[in-house]
Amino acid sequence: MELFNPADSYIRLATACPEVSVADVKTNIVAISELYAQASQDGAALIVFPELSITGYSLGDLVQQNALLLQAEKGLGELAAASKNSDTAMVVGLPLRVSNSLYNCAAVIAKGEIKGIVPKQNLPASGEFYEKRWYKTWDQPTTTLTIDGKNVPFGNDLLFDVGGVKTGVEVCEDLWVLNAPHIDQVNNGALVIANPSASPELVAKAAYRRDLVRIDSAKMIGAYVYAGCDWTESTTDVVMSGHQIIAASGRIVAERRPFQPNTRVMMADIDIDHLRHDRLRDTNFVNKLGSTVVQVTVERPEIEPAADINPHPFLPGGETNEQHAERLQSIIDIQAHGLARRIKQKGLRTIHLGLSGGLDSTLAFLVGVRAAEIVGEEPKSILKTYTMPGEASSDRTQTNAVKLAKLYGIDNEVVPIGELTNKMLEALRHTGEQDITYENAQARTRTTFLYNKANQLGGIVLGTGDLSEIALGWCTFNADQSSHYHVNAGVPKTLVQHLVQHVATTTLDSQARTVLQDILDTPVSPELVSEKDGQISQKTEDIIGPYELHDFFLYQLIRWGDTPAKVQCLAEKAFQDSYEPEEISKWLQVFTTRFIFSQFKRSVMPDGVKVGSIALSPRGDWRMPSDLYNTAVWQ
Repeated sequence: MELFNPADSYIRLATACPEVSVADVKTNIVAISELYAQASQDGAALIVFPELSITGYSLGDLVQQNALLLQAEKGLGELAAASKNSDTAMVVGLPLRVSNSLYNCAAVIAKGEIKGIVPKQNLPASGEFYEKRWYKTWDQPTTTLTIDGKNVPFGNDLLFDVGGVKTGVEVCEDLWVLNAPHIDQVNNGALVIANPSASPELVAKAAYRRDLVRIDSAKMIGAYVYAGCDWTESTTDVVMSGHQIIAASGRIVAERRPFQPNTRVMMADIDIDHLRHDRLRDTNFVNKLGSTVVQVTVERPEIEPAADINPHPFLPGGETNEQHAERLQSIIDIQAHGLARRIKQKGLRTIHLGLSGGLDSTLAFLVGVRAAEIVGEEPKSILKTYTMPGEASSDRTQTNAVKLAKLYGIDNEVVPIGELTNKMLEALRHTGEQDITYENAQARTRTTFLYNKANQLGGIVLGTGDLSEIALGWCTFNADQSSHYHVNAGVPKTLVQHLVQHVATTTLDSQARTVLQDILDTPVSPELVSEKDGQISQKTEDIIGPYELHDFFLYQLIRWGDTPAKVQCLAEKAFQDSYEPEEISKWLQVFTTRFIFSQFKRSVMPDGVKVGSIALSPRGDWRMPSDLYNTAVWQ
């Protein structure tokens, strides 16, 4: 396994919100320099300051004063000099005279140099804005200016290579228009867009601004860094709020909310591997490669992955308990509506489910109950459940299965499979050893019974296996791997637990709550080998490893295409209080090996509902050769 260097994967981005002294360049340069030094010390590769931050935005006609323009240009040179020994690039705003015209500009500074200057393309001229009174739009090819005795690129088609990450720049209003400049910048390879802005605060505008940045970051599959002006701008007619946002791929990763005190520098670490991976997957993504790329020779500092990496990425978030519960319920509703559509098929009268008393079949049962509600039927009229005890079945699971069905008004049928299984083993001339044949014969006996019963009563067999088991191949081929419809196919084991817990918490029936809680407390087991001392002896996680680790591996490897070395590094952070690095490495190897070797089971998996960003259906999200019997791709 190759070593993983976090500096190759992450870029630390920052915004700054300095106090403003309108038309006082010297004071502003000091404020900017202090925040820049703070960001540099904290390892930011890029920091974005607000629009016209060197002079202040709310200048009015003062912006046409020669003295102020000369001071602004001189201040830009001072900021460049201050960056000489730093590995942090800076985007800062200023008014700049070019020949006979004035432009609202964003300058990119790094390593003691002004690397390039981008003029604002879209000048607002309605309501409180009247920028066209002073500024012009640059509509010519990129040119070269002489500033502080050095040649500096000036134009709208510039991209900046910040530590190996292509970065585009647009200014405030450029974001709000239909044909935003960043569209072309992204099509030319920009992964990061910086926007120095001055957006007055109005009722409900912050929410609109937040959605605009978030959604644009999703459409561009990139990172968007938005830096708004502080409230210390002039308040003659409007008030600024210092709203600042860093978003990546449709998610707000950091935010300085309007008028938030005591937060002048905001930072976020962005995983550029993930951005590149999603662009690679999107074959509609444009690839022009026609812009001028300015090298910004800064080294991205060594960045440790954040300590708050989510160890359970499949669990829905939510700022409140109500939001969390709502998202869990929405998952059950997605599953149930998929099943309800099957129920409405012509001639379909019944749903048949092997109810074992385990987590997966319990969730499938609860989904079946919800589906019956959706189609306006009593659960007992269409949902048929069967408890099929074998020699290794525990009293605890079988009892819970019977109780659960009864509490929902369903007459569960008990069908012992011992005799049927033994006849099959006898036909095979099996020795009776508790080997793989012994185990799988039980699983296939149960499935065969369900299929035949479904034929007898005009129905379908409801699959119970979850996404984690499908990924690991922890299912018997042509047994629990098979069904007419797979309601749990998109639900990983860690989420199964939370969905059942959600129903247990929200149900009004105290008896049902008690049974569901006991099912949640029961160790996960296939129950295919005999018990010892009346206890469940075959615990799945003792054999294949902890499901919370496997679900983490699944998410990182399949959703993001991360290397095993990176997954190992992230897992060590996420589970630093739970597992030693050696144990993580061991189970990661188990996951990658089993995932590849088990593709033949997924290639013929039944229809099933997708509920999240990861699914393994061969018809939709995941296609790979079934006869790939090496793990070189994940070495």
